[in-house]
Amino acid sequence: MPRRENIGVASAFRQVQKQARQLLVGLRKEIRGKEAELKRLREEERRLALMTGGAEARGRATGARGGRINWRAVLSQLPKQFKASDIRGVRGLREKRPSEIFAAITRWIDAGMVKRRARGVYERVA
Repeated sequence: MPRRENIGVASAFRQVQKQARQLLVGLRKEIRGKEAELKRLREEERRLALMTGGAEARGRATGARGGRINWRAVLSQLPKQFKASDIRGVRGLREKRPSEIFAAITRWIDAGMVKRRARGVYERVA
């Protein structure tokens, strides 16, 4: 008789294994579905970020650590007349080195986008 009990236990174990496999297959399908949904949402976020200025498309604020900065977008956020300290008020640029900020101002001047009005005072050109 002990042999029949072992067969019954083995059969029950196989049934549990079969159910576990079925659950695992279902779980994997659900995970794939969630990952596909997440991918779709990230792509939608990226497209919306591009429409709103582009810098956020990489998942960072305008100048958040290590990311490229869209300096044209920064310029468009500044008042008509501004100082370098006004640039630091733009989100994500507070920690930028002065050399980076003045390099951007110099590029704007060279491109004809900004004129120097007085020492430390600049003005956007239309």
